[in-house]
Amino acid sequence: MKDLTKGNPVKAMCLFALPLFIGHLFQLFYGLADTRIVGSCLGDAALTSVYATTTLNDLIVGFLMGLTNGFAVITARNFGAGDMEKVRKSFASGIKLGLIVSAVLTALSLVFLEDILRFLNTPEEHIIPGMEYIGVILGGMTFSMMYNTFAATLRAVGDTVAPLVFLIISAFVNIGLDLMFIEVFHLGIGGAALATIVSQALSFIACLIYVIVRYPQLRLKISDFRTDLNLDRQLMGTGVSMGLMSSLVCLGTVVLQGAINNLGSTIILAHGAARKVTNIFMLPFGIFGMTMATYCGQCYGAGEHRRVKKGVFAATGICWAWCLLVIIVSWTFVPVLIRLITDTQNEEAVKWATTYLKFDTLLYFVTAVISPFRNALQGVGDHITPLVSSGLELVGKVLAAYLLAPLLGYWGIIITEPIVWVVMVIPLIVKMFAFFRKAEKAQS
Repeated sequence: MKDLTKGNPVKAMCLFALPLFIGHLFQLFYGLADTRIVGSCLGDAALTSVYATTTLNDLIVGFLMGLTNGFAVITARNFGAGDMEKVRKSFASGIKLGLIVSAVLTALSLVFLEDILRFLNTPEEHIIPGMEYIGVILGGMTFSMMYNTFAATLRAVGDTVAPLVFLIISAFVNIGLDLMFIEVFHLGIGGAALATIVSQALSFIACLIYVIVRYPQLRLKISDFRTDLNLDRQLMGTGVSMGLMSSLVCLGTVVLQGAINNLGSTIILAHGAARKVTNIFMLPFGIFGMTMATYCGQCYGAGEHRRVKKGVFAATGICWAWCLLVIIVSWTFVPVLIRLITDTQNEEAVKWATTYLKFDTLLYFVTAVISPFRNALQGVGDHITPLVSSGLELVGKVLAAYLLAPLLGYWGIIITEPIVWVVMVIPLIVKMFAFFRKAEKAQS
């Protein structure tokens, strides 16, 4: 366990964030491995079917990850306050509530899956293979939910190394299963999805055993699962806020995907590949966002409000330094990355993916503020402003899908996100600095 309320803030955050960064690299790694193996073994048509459904997966899984991270904010506050009994109770309630939510989402998403894909304008030839892939992923989302619940709890008490180890193992298992299910058992893109689910289930089991063996303080008793309405309201308040924050962002992307699906298979392939690279480029923003949620939660619970300000500024500065590197890479090596990820020979797709990344990375300095500020506000108890910011993003993407894309084609999609980032960062900056002023007055 690691207390983030003491010592040098930058050092504490970086030591906390580094395993997160490596772990998420491996998550992306086995996501890219899926893509590469599907593209190499099954061709561009199968790969396009995967890309046409990825945003739906991101929407639902993004909500679940936000939910579990929100639960962990309450756990982090209790840990910062030194109350281990409340830490256990919030952990147990998070498991209980997470299972309920994931079961409901699994049932609803599978029942209406075909209708959803048609609503997203998925080309007819990609409906059935797309359902084959995303249906398996959604059917196994409870394993993802449980892994994220345990991993988020470990992060809340300062342990980011164990989830990293389990993710690395899971990544290699996933790649091996991909090859076996596709090349040996000939299960098609459903086999790639099944490999992902099995590897996530193994990660959850490893986390469960680790918590039981390593942390006696987190061993749960039946009494810890007793309903506490006040605690459940706290968990759901923070969890749903962070879940909606993530899902509103993803919902906007889903709406854009519907417009993209109308632009043909080449653009679907190009945008899917560009988003894979974007996930790599934006990884530090998300990592320091997650770090801020735990760091600020612990500091807020311990009453160290001034320390929150130091952490937020430090995280933003580190992300800005990363932006410079990303811009250089996007203007030099991106075509190579696109071909490496997709193994495609479609030069038109490579061209459009490269154009998207060259343009959008120039405004990454704005995005580097959004994620740390948004999660820091969640950590200090402001659940409304991050939702307002995410809502603005959704509105901007809806307008782009229905106004700019029909008018400008893919260029309408390319210019949308930078414009939206500038708009949505404004309420975050206003409320974050209002918190800083309040903290200075309270502790002066």
